[in-house]
Amino acid sequence: MNPIKDIGELKKSGYTPRSVKEELRANLIARIQTGQPLFEGIHGYEHTVIPALERAILAGHSINLLGLRGQAKTRMARSLVGLLDEWIPVVEGSEINDDPLAPISRFAKDLIAKNGDRTPITWLHRDQRYTEKLATPDTTVADLIGDSDPIKAANLKLDYSDERVIHFGLIPRSHRGIFVINELPDLQPRIQVALFNILQEGDVQIRGFKLRLPLDIQFVFTANPEDYTNRGAIITPLKDRIQSQILTHYPATIELGMKITAQEVRSSSDQLKRVQVPELIRVLIERIALEARASEFVDPKSGVSARLTISALESVISAAELRVLRSKDGRTTVRIGDLFSISPAINGKIELVYEGEQEGPEKVAQHLLSLSIKNVFLGLFPDPEKAKKQAKPDAKGRNTPDPYASIVDHFESNQLDLLNEISDKQYRSALDAVPGLHELVSSKHAYLDPAEVTLWMEFVLYGLAEKSRIGRSTLAGATRFTDMLGTVFSESDDDEDEDDEVEERGRF
Repeated sequence: MNPIKDIGELKKSGYTPRSVKEELRANLIARIQTGQPLFEGIHGYEHTVIPALERAILAGHSINLLGLRGQAKTRMARSLVGLLDEWIPVVEGSEINDDPLAPISRFAKDLIAKNGDRTPITWLHRDQRYTEKLATPDTTVADLIGDSDPIKAANLKLDYSDERVIHFGLIPRSHRGIFVINELPDLQPRIQVALFNILQEGDVQIRGFKLRLPLDIQFVFTANPEDYTNRGAIITPLKDRIQSQILTHYPATIELGMKITAQEVRSSSDQLKRVQVPELIRVLIERIALEARASEFVDPKSGVSARLTISALESVISAAELRVLRSKDGRTTVRIGDLFSISPAINGKIELVYEGEQEGPEKVAQHLLSLSIKNVFLGLFPDPEKAKKQAKPDAKGRNTPDPYASIVDHFESNQLDLLNEISDKQYRSALDAVPGLHELVSSKHAYLDPAEVTLWMEFVLYGLAEKSRIGRSTLAGATRFTDMLGTVFSESDDDEDEDDEVEERGRF
């Protein structure tokens, strides 16, 4: 912190006041010239959102970040604090961070008139110059702008016509800083009207006082598209006064989504020691979000937040950790079966249309996971349906061997019950018992380590089930793979009978 303690010392130091937008512009230029990024941890916006934001800052614009939920709008707004000067001088005791050489409040002007160069100053860190308000329908003009305070009037024995009785709201208290309003459409239209003068002229009017405060504020707003819900909209005159509207978006590729998810997941050190998360699992989880964004059951206007994949990955890791704690293996690898524990992480993060509500959130979550498995499988292995057709001799007697034949043949007379909580050793043994499964994975993906080979063997079974080459049914605490006919009969059994059968067979 600067050792300067009063206005006289500040003048001697050569300090020159500059506006918040001048600070942001100068510090952004310095970053660009030194090759520093504008944001840390923001991925996928390098050629879209970030250049638009840089142009808005260089132009000195107020900004509206418009996009669906979970697109890092608030995070970017908060990161703008890093472009402010680290410390600025303020008149000591000022409610609105008055600049000692350019005061705007009655308090600061009177204090300087009384003490002159001996007026004490203090230093404000940039982290204290950021204010954020979540717009809610009950937000009032008094909250944002201010109101007369009868208690202050009584304590200071002042008349209500004296501007010193004003209690400043959040916006005046953000003078010389960044003020963010999240979910702007949720503000009542009459409250949005109160922002007109601040954005256009930079001043405020409070309760009819003959008061002009030329506030120096960088405004940033965030909003979902207007048609997101019926909660409200940004009124046209206010939208006209916001100088730059920047559209955000979801990650363009699975790889970018995985990068964001891996960065945001919060796992304890104990979990990291106990649970290994293969790349395949991360791809499948990220694919769920892509399927949800394209699903006929999910409202596209609400979006599917990146928080879905973050919560899903955390849930999967916890499911694997729970198994290893019970089996006492010490360490485990996430399995495909663990993915079916993530429904609670999906249900609260997607907004269903009527058809989705009819199906129910649980079924929609399982449907999205099934689509993820099927589509990722088809990108990594031959299409089982095409392989089956190509295995049949054509008119010239030619055919192509079906790589899944031995696996499918095995389930015509056998079934496999994979219990959720079996040890890794039992898990490997159960999958190794399926002929042709290990060979298929090894021949198509020879680079995999042994733990991942076992996971991919399980993945092949799920992929074949999704393409109806073998059957799959869910039991209490287990997944059963059998032939398609066996699945039909299995689904007609009571859950209690299924549990007894698994126990009697002693199979995994």
